Amino acid sequence: MKYLSALGILLGLHGVALAPASAAPPILIKFSHVVDENTPKGIAALEFKKLVEERTRGRVKVEVYPNSSLYKDREELEALQLGAVQMLAPSLAKFGQLGMRDFEVFDLPYIFPNRQVLKTVTQGEIGKQLLAQLEDRGILGLAYWDNGFKVMSANTPLRLPEDLKGKRMRIQPSRVLEAQMEALGATPIPLAFSDVHTALETGLVDGTENPPSNLYSKKMHEVQKYVAVTNHGYLGYAVIVNRKFWNSLPADIRVTLEKSIVDATRKNDDEAEKLNAQALNKVKESKNTKVTTLSSAEIDLWRKALEPVHRRMESRINKELISSIRKAAAEQAAAPK
Repeated sequence: MKYLSALGILLGLHGVALAPASAAPPILIKFSHVVDENTPKGIAALEFKKLVEERTRGRVKVEVYPNSSLYKDREELEALQLGAVQMLAPSLAKFGQLGMRDFEVFDLPYIFPNRQVLKTVTQGEIGKQLLAQLEDRGILGLAYWDNGFKVMSANTPLRLPEDLKGKRMRIQPSRVLEAQMEALGATPIPLAFSDVHTALETGLVDGTENPPSNLYSKKMHEVQKYVAVTNHGYLGYAVIVNRKFWNSLPADIRVTLEKSIVDATRKNDDEAEKLNAQALNKVKESKNTKVTTLSSAEIDLWRKALEPVHRRMESRINKELISSIRKAAAEQAAAPK
C-alpha cells in the first residue's frame, strides 16, 4: 500500500485524473531579419508566420526576429549554416561574401530597367539557377522578395553624379557597390544596416543608398537633408533555410511551408511598390528632406557615370549571366505594348 501511495503521489493521482500522453512539441522556425516590421520584408515575414501557424494548426511555430534583434548582417548567414536560426531573408548582395559572386549581378547599376525585367529574371530559369548554387553551402533558396529600386541621400544637394564626389557613402559589403561609389568619386563605407542611422547622425558617413521604405522606416530622412530619386540600383532578398533542417521536416509540413512562402512572396511584392511610394511621399511631407525627382536626361548622366562598373565586374560576375539579363531587357523593350 505504501508503494501504491507513493506511486500515486508521483503520478499526481491524488485528486487529479491521469492525463493522456502530451502532444509532440511544435516544430520551431526562427526567422531572423535586419529591417523594421513595417517594411515589405517585415510585413511578409509576419504574413508567413500567420499562414504557417494557421495552416499547420500549431504543428509549426514561427518566431520572427526583426531589426537585427537576433543577428546582425555579418552574423546571420553563419548562424543559418550552423543551424542556430532556421530561416533568413538576406539581401542578395550578402551572398558574395560566401563566394557566390553571380548574385552580385543584382547590384550592378541600372542592370534592371524596370520591374518587368526583374520579375522575368527572379521568377524564371535565371533565378532558379542562382538559388541552386546555394545548396553546396548547406542553404536552400525558397523565393525572392522584392524591395524595389534605390535612391541616394546626403546632407548636401543631390542631382548630378558629381554631387557625390568626396562623400563617405554607406554601402552593404559588396565589391560591386564599392566599385559603384568609387565610379562616382565617393568613398564606400561598408556598415551593418542597424548601424546606419547612428553613423549618419554622428557624421561617420555622409550619405547612403536605400529603397525609400528602408530610408523612412529607419528615420534616415531625419538626418539626411537631400534625396535624389536615381533608381540606380536594386535591393532584393532571397528567402533561405538551413537545408539540413528543411530535409528533416515531414513532407506534408514542407508542402505547407512552400505554399505559405508563395503567398507571403505575393504579399511582399505587393507591399514593396506601395510602401516605397508612400515612404517617398512621407519623406517629402516631413519637409526635413528635399526630394529631387530626376529628368530622363539626368538619369542618363547617372547611367553613363556608372557604366564603368559593368566593365570592372566582367572578370568577377559570369558574363553569360549578365548577357542573359540584358537579353531579357531587350526582349521586354521590343515586346508589343
